[in-house]
Amino acid sequence: MRSAAVFLALLLCLQWTWAQGESGEVTGTDAETEGGNRQEEVQFEIQGVGAAHDQSSSQTNISPDIWAELKELRDMAIEHRSKIEKLEQENAATQARLTASESKNAVLEARMSSYEDMVKTLQRENKVLGATVTASNNKVEELRRDNTVLESRVNTSENLVAELRRENMVLETRMSSSENEVAELKRENADRPKVAFSAGLTDAGPVGPFNTEITLKFSKVFTNIGQAYSPTTGIFTAPVRGVYYFRFTVWGGRPSAWMGAYLYHNEKRMTLSYDYNDEQAYVSASNALILQLEKGDVVYMTLYPGSGVFDDSFNRTIFSGFLLFAL
Repeated sequence: MRSAAVFLALLLCLQWTWAQGESGEVTGTDAETEGGNRQEEVQFEIQGVGAAHDQSSSQTNISPDIWAELKELRDMAIEHRSKIEKLEQENAATQARLTASESKNAVLEARMSSYEDMVKTLQRENKVLGATVTASNNKVEELRRDNTVLESRVNTSENLVAELRRENMVLETRMSSSENEVAELKRENADRPKVAFSAGLTDAGPVGPFNTEITLKFSKVFTNIGQAYSPTTGIFTAPVRGVYYFRFTVWGGRPSAWMGAYLYHNEKRMTLSYDYNDEQAYVSASNALILQLEKGDVVYMTLYPGSGVFDDSFNRTIFSGFLLFAL
């Protein structure tokens, strides 16, 4: 009975040690110290049991194998305790790593939140950029269409410019030819004699009548370019061969009388202009001729016999002529 009681006490000690290891209330250095104390207590109890056993060995019939089993149980308890302590150390290390991982995870979550905000911002900006790109593409298409129209207009303008250049070359050629002609005409005009005259008869009033023809001397010279007309003789002398224009007007103021004059080319009468004043009013006569003259030919006017003419400061009777062109 006493051996059974000792064995029961030993089992209770072992069970209490198990309960303390599984509870996890002690860790680290405290666990090691407490484990060492428990181990010493267990050894002490086992030794006490062993001493009690030795004292009563003579009185009991318990088999010696029980002590071997108890020793084996002790060794197993010590080994199990060592394993428990090692597991507790590993659990502490795992807890530390888990705490570090949680800290890292918090940092990563913060960074992830920041990245998510950044992604949302980028998405919004991307939408804006997409709208801008779409508008830009539309603008580019519009510019392309405008460019096509402009290219067409430029091509048309280039064709027109080319046509205008060709026409300009033709005009330049014609202009050059015209300039040459003008220069030639200028040279010819510079070489061509300039002949023109105009003169009035007199400021004295009536001239005539006379019984014979007399040369009318137009003494009031208005113009005498080339000095071909002589107011002293009343005769125009052609300085060059050419075509000339002559014009005259004679005016009469004597009542009941004839008024008239001839125009001569050399010795040839070319025209006679006359009128009769019947006391109703003054009378006048005018005429003009274009004559081809040789150099030295003369043209002059004579008074019609028995008639008279009149002139005063109003220049009523005049004689004019000029060179149209030389031959």
